[in-house]
Amino acid sequence: MFLTRLIYASTIGEHFSQHTIEDILETARHNNVKHNITGVLCFNCSYFLQCLEGPRADVNETYKRILNDDRHHNIVMLDYREIDSREFSDWTMGYIPSSTISIPINLKFSEASEFNPYAMSGASAYMMLLELKHSVPTL
Repeated sequence: MFLTRLIYASTIGEHFSQHTIEDILETARHNNVKHNITGVLCFNCSYFLQCLEGPRADVNETYKRILNDDRHHNIVMLDYREIDSREFSDWTMGYIPSSTISIPINLKFSEASEFNPYAMSGASAYMMLLELKHSVPTL
């Protein structure tokens, strides 16, 4: 089975609550362990940017569940490709919240310092996630 990387952006849904991000992370971490999926989630109270890595069928099935999840909408796939190795293999689902540390990194890879994953190409989103991984503490 080939390893696959999928990166998508989405906007919070109207059913999003204060505890939704914790629920998303808990569910993702639980499910991802069972399916050998690793990755990272960035969030800034409006937008999600997520990278999933793992076996193609499992990444596809996870993305299908995400598409049907009403906690977010306007889901746009930014990148999907076969990969030789994982970049986020230490995390069943790393979480990088928006912070002042991430502002210059956002500017480096997008149109503005404000986090908006819709204003990035798939390649820019991937490079930003890698830089965030090395620069910002994850939860």
